[in-house]
Amino acid sequence: MTFHEPIASDTPKMRRVLVTGGAGFIGSAVCRLLVAKRYRVVCVDKLTYAGNMASLGSIMGRPNFRFVGADIGDAAQLHRLMRDERIDGVMHLAAETHVDRSIDSPAAFVETNVLGTVRLLDAALEHWRGLSEGKRAAFRFHHVSTDEVFGDLPFDSGVFSETTPYAPSSPYSASKAASDHFVRAWHETYGLPVVLSNCSNNYGPHHFPEKLIPLVILNALAGRELPIYGKGANVRDWLYVEDHAEALEQVLIRGRAGETYLIGGRQERTNLHVVEAICDLLDARIGGRSHRDLIRFVADRPGHDRRYAIDPSKIEGELGWQPRESFETGLAKTVDWYLANRDWWEPIRAGTYQGERLGVV
Repeated sequence: MTFHEPIASDTPKMRRVLVTGGAGFIGSAVCRLLVAKRYRVVCVDKLTYAGNMASLGSIMGRPNFRFVGADIGDAAQLHRLMRDERIDGVMHLAAETHVDRSIDSPAAFVETNVLGTVRLLDAALEHWRGLSEGKRAAFRFHHVSTDEVFGDLPFDSGVFSETTPYAPSSPYSASKAASDHFVRAWHETYGLPVVLSNCSNNYGPHHFPEKLIPLVILNALAGRELPIYGKGANVRDWLYVEDHAEALEQVLIRGRAGETYLIGGRQERTNLHVVEAICDLLDARIGGRSHRDLIRFVADRPGHDRRYAIDPSKIEGELGWQPRESFETGLAKTVDWYLANRDWWEPIRAGTYQGERLGVV
């Protein structure tokens, strides 16, 4: 996978970055980007169901990349790792993320997303306090969050901004909201230089197959039903994962300490539109019976947010970032990747993941 040329920016003040959740969907994209840009990248992942070492295959063995199997809840191990690797920036992406799973098992989301973040903050704070004055000033703890902490919006008006009040609707979004507050508290109380970002729905290569877009692609390829909650009218703003990775790097190296940046693609689509677009792309590539015939509407899930939409003006204005992919170009790249990379997703479908969850957002 090839990333775009770096966005013009100041010379980065940090070159040694620890990425938590680096074997996950967004985390692996971040690791691939930073390794390509010659950062020293230390990837930490507990390798739960959504972590996949195959997503890091293109950078394993690179001299500026190290993988460490570890739990973010082990503050002592994480502190030793930061010290030994002389880390000068943390990108925290490790999280339980799937809303349906949070409805079934909310305690796991509290353990990882809240308590795990607090323990990681403790490790980062201890490490930061031991740095030289110049290193302390340059250090950043970048907490990667979601637009779901803001609740939802009416179908026909409004956007989320950095000043939108929090109103989480699910155990997942409540756990992420709590972690956001703890990160800000470590900045206000202890002075840890943090930055936060809240992103819209990501999609792209290496996406775990319980999420909407890869689930629809793979179910359609198998001739299975394509379930959509309600009438498919719920709206999400979609962001191609490589665009998000580039935005996260800019927030890490150039974001102002204590600030929050919302990252969105300005690409709102209904769930039904997304599913139909995937069907049409597959029709064009493999032919046969129309894949739209597989669409089935099912009972809505509890607390299903109506619409998410992000105003990314702050990151566009301050850091000069904009997404490069439209939803149409990014979705076409995504479908083509899944068609060409059966060796990545077939083991997941056959083993860890049985395709039972709806995965619709």
